Amino acid sequence: MTDVLALLPPGAPLILRDGDRVVLAEQALEGLMRAEAYRRTDPFHCRLPLADIVADDGQRIDQLLFGEAFDVLERREDRAWGRARRDGVVGWISLDALAPGAPLASRRVASVGAKLPLNALIGEDAHGLAETDLEMIGAFERDLVAVAERLLGRPHSLGARSSIETDCSGLVQQALLACGLPGPRRAADQAELGRAVSRNDAQRGDLVIWLSSAEGDWTGHSALMIDAERIIHSTGARGGVVIEALAEVEARLAADGLASAIFRRV
Repeated sequence: MTDVLALLPPGAPLILRDGDRVVLAEQALEGLMRAEAYRRTDPFHCRLPLADIVADDGQRIDQLLFGEAFDVLERREDRAWGRARRDGVVGWISLDALAPGAPLASRRVASVGAKLPLNALIGEDAHGLAETDLEMIGAFERDLVAVAERLLGRPHSLGARSSIETDCSGLVQQALLACGLPGPRRAADQAELGRAVSRNDAQRGDLVIWLSSAEGDWTGHSALMIDAERIIHSTGARGGVVIEALAEVEARLAADGLASAIFRRV
């Protein structure tokens, strides 16, 4: 039998439930999943430098960067519920942060010192940015670690994913996107990228991920290997983006109950 999930749009499916009942689903799910009603999504994009995406309980679970698309299924008062197209996260966002449509970007922000965040998407209007802050779409960086190192000292903040502040998986995601690679938002999804390598073979640019058995939006801890002994990551334990010894971080995360490290080469 065909796996229905393999037929769904990228990212989490847009489904509104009332208990066990699916009361509303995006139109793309019609014929794949039973619902009481289906509705097409409306494309929007972020018009602010960045905007928070929150869960039903108000907890920040992601952010939308300038120019990134957000497909809206439901609107309630001053909020919209939908999916961030770039990384697939589903949640609520302020309608004031959005503008209609999802224009195709021709450039991306490549500087960490610009007035818009790294990896923000830009069309023909440069929005006051210097040309040196921008790169054409398709002109990507090659070194994940070099991107992350430009964010050293940036504050750690759960749910953030920008060059202003970031959590662990947000840092890894930013480096992946800047290098033109798929950028999942969660550690568990990042642990599926590329191919597995052993710790003894791990090298600069490999992902290192510790998964958590706890349920919820936060699925583990992500970092990038600098060399065989050190990593760069965003950590609440040190307050921001730092370089630490792999062995030291492993011991700390093991004490917190996380699984042994997974190493992936993308």
